[in-house]
Amino acid sequence: MMTNSSLLNSELELQQEEELYQQLLLQTMGKMQTENPDSKVIRPLPGMCVKTLSEPDKKKIFVNICQSHSVPQPPELSREELVELLQSEDPSGFRVPMSLGEPHTEIDNNSQGCTAYDVVINQEFFQKCQEDPLFQQFVILVSLEGLENKYNLELSRDWKVLKNRKFLGSVSEQNIRTKSRPVIQELQPQYSVTPTARRPEFTLLVEPPAGDPEYLIAEIKLPGVPSSRCLVLDVGEDRLVLTARPSLFHLDIFHPFLVHQEKSVAQYNKSTQILTVTMPVVSS
Repeated sequence: MMTNSSLLNSELELQQEEELYQQLLLQTMGKMQTENPDSKVIRPLPGMCVKTLSEPDKKKIFVNICQSHSVPQPPELSREELVELLQSEDPSGFRVPMSLGEPHTEIDNNSQGCTAYDVVINQEFFQKCQEDPLFQQFVILVSLEGLENKYNLELSRDWKVLKNRKFLGSVSEQNIRTKSRPVIQELQPQYSVTPTARRPEFTLLVEPPAGDPEYLIAEIKLPGVPSSRCLVLDVGEDRLVLTARPSLFHLDIFHPFLVHQEKSVAQYNKSTQILTVTMPVVSS
């Protein structure tokens, strides 16, 4: 059998070039780690995938919220403290340590191109967010605000957590800081401040009015709220919690129906300043 020595030589040269490239890559990574001891490369674990839209062009954006033990935990925060924080004048004063990755192009379920971002938070804090819907809403809100600030974006607050997908694309490594920058901490005065948030006017409607209910509709009047970006909404099976920042409104109500949380939708009309929440009722 005759062999072509030129082909063998070409394959050998390619293999040697690939090995040399890998060696140079490893040396470069090692050099980067040595030159920058305040950072390290991590490979986070998938967590949850959030679908939203960019404004005003309405392009699909996916946010992969990942988890890692290498990211520091935020300060301890109870549910009651989180409610007070969302009612405060400056909820951004509470910092959640996170790593914001570069945008990457992916293909969605409809074979359409889209943009995805990876956000990494502490693994224990991620589990806490999975157990409490209000914490989950909070970490999604903080993630969107972080991406907006870093990449000069405007993202819709009408997001959806995908049920059967924890990550869009493939998990890639991220370079995170191991030493935090010095922070000037403002000492809080040692007295309590009475929350100024008030209970908004609202109406609960059932559709259809007669027979078995199919939808529960909440219409909430929010005078003075400029846009939906000021709203944090948590829809439970039999509970609705709404906070309008900063310290404008807070509503926490239970209703007599079981609703589909995942299928519920909300729309804020800036002209009438009314939030409409449509919740499909679980058939009995």
